[in-house]
Amino acid sequence: MSIVPAWSLECVERVDATLLDGLADLLIDCVEGGASVSFMLPLTRERVLGFWRRVADDVAAGRRALLVARDAGGVCGSVQLILDLPENQPHRADLAKMLVHRRVRRQGLGAALLQAAEAEALAHGKTLLVLDAVTGGDGARLYERHGWTRVGDIPDFALYPEGGFCSTTYYYRRLS
Repeated sequence: MSIVPAWSLECVERVDATLLDGLADLLIDCVEGGASVSFMLPLTRERVLGFWRRVADDVAAGRRALLVARDAGGVCGSVQLILDLPENQPHRADLAKMLVHRRVRRQGLGAALLQAAEAEALAHGKTLLVLDAVTGGDGARLYERHGWTRVGDIPDFALYPEGGFCSTTYYYRRLS
């Protein structure tokens, strides 16, 4: 018997106002939950909306792919592929900002987003993905469980949202 997930997943081609609000709620939830994803507390909604508007511009221009998960409560996850890299790297993309709302953690959504991002990368002709994650964090454990290769750690790379340094670990994955 197969279990149907409580969410749906799609690669969006356009970010409208409703999706923008849902993405803002998602990012705020993650940062308030302690995720080191570029933002510090206190976090204003306007700062978050500005970030997502820039992402939306990149999506519309084809520079970035945005995968979004929704459940009955709205947007519950997202991940991005940065496709616009230097001309000597046409085979590569960066996986960025894997976000999973606290209400759906530990239910397989992170793995589903990761697999969907890998498939989307292949659809764009990308055969190598690169990312970084907080050393020893939930994301790092997810990537290692799914066959990503650990490259190394950089100490004191960033800050947690409430302050205090965190290290980052770089990973890559070859796709076929």
